[in-house]
Amino acid sequence: MNSPSFWLDSLGPITRRPPLDGDLDADVAIAGGGYTALWTAYYLAKAAPGLRIAILEAEYCGFGASGRNGGWASGAFPVAEAKLTRRFGTDRAAAMHRALQASVDEVGRAAAAEGIDCDWAKGGTLSLVRTPGQLRRARHDPDFVDAATARAICGASDVLGGLYSEHCAALHPAKLVRGLAAAVERLGVTIHEGTRVEQIRNGQITTGFGTVTAGTVVRALEGYTPALAGHRRDLAPIYSLMVVTDPLPAEFWARAGLSRRETFGDERRMVIYGQRTTDDRLAFGGRGAPYHFGSQVRPEYDRVPSVFDALRSTVTELFGIDPPIAYRWGGPLGIPRDWMPSVGLRDGVAWAGGYVGDGVAASNLAGRTLTDLILNRTTPLTALPWVNHRSRRWEPEPARWLGINTALKATALLDAWDRRRPARESTQAGDITS
Repeated sequence: MNSPSFWLDSLGPITRRPPLDGDLDADVAIAGGGYTALWTAYYLAKAAPGLRIAILEAEYCGFGASGRNGGWASGAFPVAEAKLTRRFGTDRAAAMHRALQASVDEVGRAAAAEGIDCDWAKGGTLSLVRTPGQLRRARHDPDFVDAATARAICGASDVLGGLYSEHCAALHPAKLVRGLAAAVERLGVTIHEGTRVEQIRNGQITTGFGTVTAGTVVRALEGYTPALAGHRRDLAPIYSLMVVTDPLPAEFWARAGLSRRETFGDERRMVIYGQRTTDDRLAFGGRGAPYHFGSQVRPEYDRVPSVFDALRSTVTELFGIDPPIAYRWGGPLGIPRDWMPSVGLRDGVAWAGGYVGDGVAASNLAGRTLTDLILNRTTPLTALPWVNHRSRRWEPEPARWLGINTALKATALLDAWDRRRPARESTQAGDITS
């Protein structure tokens, strides 16, 4: 594999755009070349065609999470609805969920409008319930479906029910991000690849190739944010890893289902996620890789053999096959201390991110919201609770390393315990882990 993911590899060789060549003046300068940066540039260029917009990307557009993720455009928000309601009130919490759910459709609409064939399929998403403990926690959820309904969608093992939401689409993430990059160029946006941002401050972005001076600068670096001067503790880069099988035969899919390319996972605490690709591969990922001291992000961290083995074993457990794995990869995503994504603009410096792994649709909403903020427009989007939210910074090391990795191990142990608990204990004696 010559690129960081199956998705990117399937597009063939990447030709980088030229780097920045000296100092530059712009109206808006954006650090990052993923979904957040590109959606922001896209909607800004649509709304104000005369703006001079420059994007600065260290590698190439889609090199990070936008070209490596699980291919879910999901309407899920990482903060629980009850917690969001307690903090911001019923109306604002509901508005946040509605806006994010609507963003799923907006991703599909915009992609179609720009002629981006990103293998879009809005089949919804199913979180399988597969243990008695999971059943106890899930069965009163309004999205709960019974075992027969869940099995009709996804023919996995030990299915006791599921949580189904229509607000999710499967897609090819690299086709989307590379298509977006081409679309913003057609709108007059300048993209400088191979240009690493070293510092962001009011009115300026500094790189090794020159300084960009702009009325508004935007930080859109997600899991790579901690490498930026002054931002080491803003987000924790947590790794998520994936595998993709060879194309699987029709007999497998007759049992496994996912006929509308529904995305799927289950109700374990350690996140797993999967989709059926258009060429009948199984793309499957999950968390569990360690956090690295000092929020370090390095290419060698993209591959953790023990996690790849665990993902393969989970596929076997779910579907009863020994899957032929064709690709393995990983990458960092951005986690705020309170798990609350944010988007904002203060003193000429804008930002968005901290999506906790659900950034495909959220980045679209962020791009539209940043557009309104930068153009000084008061809209329903600028009143959403994540606007100008500031998460508490992560603890200094070594407390950060110890806390995050302890939590990861505890999560895995709780899941293992949950799988082994007898039905009577889980469902009748009370679930102390809920």
